[in-house]
Amino acid sequence: MSDLHDKRMMENLYWWGIPTFFRCPHTALADADIGLVGVPHSTGNGSTERDQHLGPRALRHISALQRRVHLDFELDPWTAAKIIDGGDVPLPEANNNEACIEAITRFYKQVDNAGIRPISVGGDHSITGGILQGLGQHNLTRKEPVCLLHMDAHTDVFTQIDHFLGAKKSAAHWGAYLSDAGLIDPKHSMQIGLRGHPRTLDWLNPSYEYGFHVVTMKEYRQRGQQDVIKEIQKTLAGRPVYITFDLDCLDPSIAPGVSNLEPAENGFLIDEAIALLRAVRGMNIIGGDIVCMMPTKDSPNQITAMTVAAIMFEMICLIAESCQKTHPPPSL
Repeated sequence: MSDLHDKRMMENLYWWGIPTFFRCPHTALADADIGLVGVPHSTGNGSTERDQHLGPRALRHISALQRRVHLDFELDPWTAAKIIDGGDVPLPEANNNEACIEAITRFYKQVDNAGIRPISVGGDHSITGGILQGLGQHNLTRKEPVCLLHMDAHTDVFTQIDHFLGAKKSAAHWGAYLSDAGLIDPKHSMQIGLRGHPRTLDWLNPSYEYGFHVVTMKEYRQRGQQDVIKEIQKTLAGRPVYITFDLDCLDPSIAPGVSNLEPAENGFLIDEAIALLRAVRGMNIIGGDIVCMMPTKDSPNQITAMTVAAIMFEMICLIAESCQKTHPPPSL
């Protein structure tokens, strides 16, 4: 008992040992249930906030602190599922957004072929386009279009112009071009938490035209959390679900190290965000991502990185719980 206690204590010290995501073994993409992947890409945002590529390194540094058991689920995810650190997507043309998106797509085709459910850390939000081009309508989805639980302050369904400051498959465009390609099903997808003052008054029109279920932050406050959770469950039930979590949906007070902050209106607090994530508990979650961390803007106590680790832990547990039901550990 003492040896096990000591091992777990050491694993929980972020400053000790070789950093991997949540102390998971760093191995090749094979023979695993869940693969934790870094996508250090930041040229799809097109703005001056380019340090999002530092997100995976920052999370590896701090994530050992969140190698926990899940109290509410009564789950130890690290024994319920085989979880690996699959490394970072190689991006040798890091300043070329379009080349990077295709590199990301090639990488996630390997993930899909291995039958591994990926949980990824970016990187800007353009990475979701590359990831779902790799996963879309293949092994994990059983050739069905993906349905999104998309939490964000912005729509990312940009159709008014064909690029965002030079990036075509950009952080602003992925929701539109994936819908056009039939890789996601907007009519069974949720966009939640949209807020702030946009550049134009028609900012939500593309989302509505594609058929996304949109819940702005104002609507969320008016309707209440339970009503929105019911809509998530009704919309996504029985379908392959992908979670994409843009950190700017959170209130800047709890996640200051984030690109494209929207400070004019309160965002989600962590309890609210986690309750919305848990709305898809028990569903066929094929993967997820967390994007737009800016470690160079984080506070000295690394609160944004720790918040990202908490959100990623929640995603891990949502998938690991299903893995446990599929192949439970042998009884002692």
